[in-house]
Amino acid sequence: MEGSIIVPGLTDAHAHILQYGFKMQLMLDGCKSVQEVIDRVETFVKATPTVMNDKDVWIQGMGWDQTKWEGQRFPVADDLETPLLKGRPISLLRIDVHASWVSHKVIQLTKEKGDIPTHIDGGFVMRDSAGEPTGVFVDKAMALIPRPPVTDEERGQHFKLTMKDALAVGLTSIHDAAVDMEDMHFFIKYADMLTLNAFDSQAAAGQIRLYLMAMLPSNFEDVGSRDIPRLINYGKHGRLTLRSFKLFLDGALGSWGAALLEPYSDKPEESGLVMYTDEKVKHIVRELWNSGWQVNSHGIGDRANQMILDAYESILRNESTPSNAADIWRPRIEHAQIMTQEDLKRTGDLKVIPSVQPTHATSDMWYAEQRLGKYRIKGAYAYRTLLHGSSSKILPIGSDFPVEGVNPLLGFYAAVARSAEDGSSPHGPAGWYASEALTRAEALRGMTYAPAYASFSEHDLGSLEKGKKADFVVLDRNIMNESLPVADILRAKVKATVIDGRVAYGSL
Repeated sequence: MEGSIIVPGLTDAHAHILQYGFKMQLMLDGCKSVQEVIDRVETFVKATPTVMNDKDVWIQGMGWDQTKWEGQRFPVADDLETPLLKGRPISLLRIDVHASWVSHKVIQLTKEKGDIPTHIDGGFVMRDSAGEPTGVFVDKAMALIPRPPVTDEERGQHFKLTMKDALAVGLTSIHDAAVDMEDMHFFIKYADMLTLNAFDSQAAAGQIRLYLMAMLPSNFEDVGSRDIPRLINYGKHGRLTLRSFKLFLDGALGSWGAALLEPYSDKPEESGLVMYTDEKVKHIVRELWNSGWQVNSHGIGDRANQMILDAYESILRNESTPSNAADIWRPRIEHAQIMTQEDLKRTGDLKVIPSVQPTHATSDMWYAEQRLGKYRIKGAYAYRTLLHGSSSKILPIGSDFPVEGVNPLLGFYAAVARSAEDGSSPHGPAGWYASEALTRAEALRGMTYAPAYASFSEHDLGSLEKGKKADFVVLDRNIMNESLPVADILRAKVKATVIDGRVAYGSL
């Protein structure tokens, strides 16, 4: 294996397993216009007899991004009124999964359930000058869309598609950042089936034995968190864990949903969406703290991140809280994308764990400064500042796939190069705000030890040491060698993915 390198098993610290498999059925990434999206949808319809021959079958896809289109206008339902698509229920998720573009048929079905409200806490429906929905539902408004329920058969198909691709790029662990109770029951069933030896092939065993740390989404804050059982190293191979809740504090930057302290620079009438009041956030966080649940909060905008830090601080700096509470609780902020300079420092002072996605920086860099302005942008995607401001030096790195690509080397490259895959950036070949780039060693730690610590599994995972799981990856070139050009990181291929000492992908 001359020229190869062995690294600890790679972890994606923030991803969506079943959503990735769902996206594979109709991918809209890379479309440069509304017409390109329509062309892909029509190609899918023509190639799928069950859809082509039944106009009542829902068409669902994901990946469009209006910031890549000329004029950057949001799409509308009228765009989906072509002769082939007219009258069909169509729901297409934006690339960040914070907005859905729907057809007139879906608007009709939604209205049949009741009036579409003009005010929705934590979301909104885009409307025309007459007040009628145009066809885009944002954040919590998406819950109004009467999509058909997902079956376990579909979940199984989505899961297998994801595992196949994940193992091929060296992932041995994934933190799933929003698993609802139906999905959780599916994962438990899969783990139980393994216990009953229902899967015999090495490939199937390897798929299930990939470590999964699940987070329940925030709509369960009033379920009674004490009544939901924690699962620690559940299943035959101990690879399923549920010990975390995820709170959604705001929306996404691309749809002006990220909650900001001041209005958007390119849309002064908007400051983003806040899902809860400050007091509600503090109440939820305290309830979960008292119940022994880790809290992992979605925070994109500086207002959302300030709110969650206030809630964490109200516990961590409380006189009755143990001095080592941060080490016991390990609260996380998922994304930690835009922060004030004061809150960047406060994150480290409180030992809150920022869980970041470097490919978001390189995807957003073409419009982020337009949204935020020259001052706020200095507190955005500030990975080096977050890492070096933390006494624990814990900065887990993920992709948020399927929002971004599943290959962890894309994130490794983005963290180090701060550039697009072709080497370009708004600041040229040196990278976008290159002062926030990580070293190769820091990026690798962010994909190995840091996510293991952030999921309480550092005693079993995250490094190649005696007594830990034999999870490792063989790459065909040494990405840690500084003499290897940065661009060559993206050319590295996985020769083998090994889990618990068994080859799950490739060969040794």
